[in-house]
Amino acid sequence: MNEQSPTIALPAPKVDVPEGYRADSKGRLVPEKSIRPVELLEDQMVRKIIGYALELSAQISRFRGHVYDDCNSYLTLAAESYGVTKRGARGRGNVTFTSFDGLMKVQLAVADRMAFGPELQVARDLFDACISDWSEGAREELRALVDSAFEADKEGQVSRDAVFRLLRMTFDDARWQEGQRAIHDSIRVIGSKSYCRFYARDTPDAPWQSITIDLAAA
Repeated sequence: MNEQSPTIALPAPKVDVPEGYRADSKGRLVPEKSIRPVELLEDQMVRKIIGYALELSAQISRFRGHVYDDCNSYLTLAAESYGVTKRGARGRGNVTFTSFDGLMKVQLAVADRMAFGPELQVARDLFDACISDWSEGAREELRALVDSAFEADKEGQVSRDAVFRLLRMTFDDARWQEGQRAIHDSIRVIGSKSYCRFYARDTPDAPWQSITIDLAAA
C-alpha cells in the first residue's frame, strides 16, 4: 500500500556554464552583464521558490511513506495480537484509525481508476433510439442527460458520474436496459490509487475538519 512519488531534483544546465554567464532556454551561453537586472531577479526568485518546493515535495513524499508504514505495522500487530484485521486492510474498502479521545483520525482509501471501452458508444446508440421514439415531453430532458453523459472533455474522457447517473434511471424499454448493460460491459479498471486523509476536531461531538496538505486548498 506504500506509494511514494518519484523524487524530482533541480534540472541540470544543458551545457557547462562558466562563471559570469547564464544558459538560456536554448542552451546558449549569455553574459550576465547583458541580461536585464529584472530578468536576473526573476531567475533568482524562481530558483529560490522551486528549491523550497522540491524540498517540501520530498518531505511530503517521505511523510506519506511513513504514514503507510506505520498503518501497515499497526494492522500487522492487530492481526497477530487479536487474530483480526481492520476492515478494508486486506480488501478494497476504506480503513480508518481513530485516536482514543475521538479527536483525530487517519483514513486510508483505495480508489479504482476506470476507463470506458467501445461498448459505451453502443450504449449511446441504444439510448438515442429510445429517446427518438419516446414521447415529445420526455425527449428534451433525457436528451440533455444523455448528451452530458457522453460529452468528452479536452482529454477525450467522459464524466464517470454523468454516465453512472444513466444507470440509476429505470425504464421498461428493453433497449434502455440493453444500453445500461452495455455501460456495465464497457467499464475497464485500469489501475488504482491509494489515498491517505487526515482529520481533527475540538470535541467528540464536533464535525471533522480536514487537515489540508494540498497547496491549492490550503
